[in-house]
Amino acid sequence: MGDGALTIKAIVFDLDGTLYQEDRLGEEVNQSAIHYVADLKGVAPAEAETLLQATRAADGAGGTLSRAVVALGGTLQEMHLRFAADCHPEQLLKPDHRVRVLLQLLSTRFQLHLYTNNNRNLSSRIMKQIGVDDLLERVFTIEDHWIPKPDRRIIEDILAKIDCRAQETLFVGDRYRVDLAVPEAMGCAVFEMKTTEELLTLADLVH
Repeated sequence: MGDGALTIKAIVFDLDGTLYQEDRLGEEVNQSAIHYVADLKGVAPAEAETLLQATRAADGAGGTLSRAVVALGGTLQEMHLRFAADCHPEQLLKPDHRVRVLLQLLSTRFQLHLYTNNNRNLSSRIMKQIGVDDLLERVFTIEDHWIPKPDRRIIEDILAKIDCRAQETLFVGDRYRVDLAVPEAMGCAVFEMKTTEELLTLADLVH
């Protein structure tokens, strides 16, 4: 980020894998998608899983579940209805007070927003469960346009709605190709992280 951090006005966080780390919830999402593809294609879950893996591997834009399911004939709307029903953040997630303290600190200097490929129902339940739902000013989900990441048009829309130029906005995520490549190409600052400990280093932006 370098000296450009001095001009940042807004931070846009990814949610899953960024503001919390929990493989079991990711596996619930994955299993839900597998069973949806199995129903779509009339095949066993094991065959559906192989289909999904191959489709994701062939996708040059990050290989997200969303893009793979659509490529296999599904709809994002049906997939996300299933996610909301099949996933249980209330049972799997616990608040990490370090993340809440980080967001509280960052909010003293920056606008804080969220941009996720997840749906409103599941996103709001996750944010509530990890204790950050009151710290994010705007939440952009797949339901705003039903266009999955990565997509330049959505970044343009987010920048317009938060009233910030690209160079005034920092995007934070755990998957470079999915969360960060497009914003960076548009002139935004980006921060890729893989662990909560890496996320917590964003506190340096305030000191």
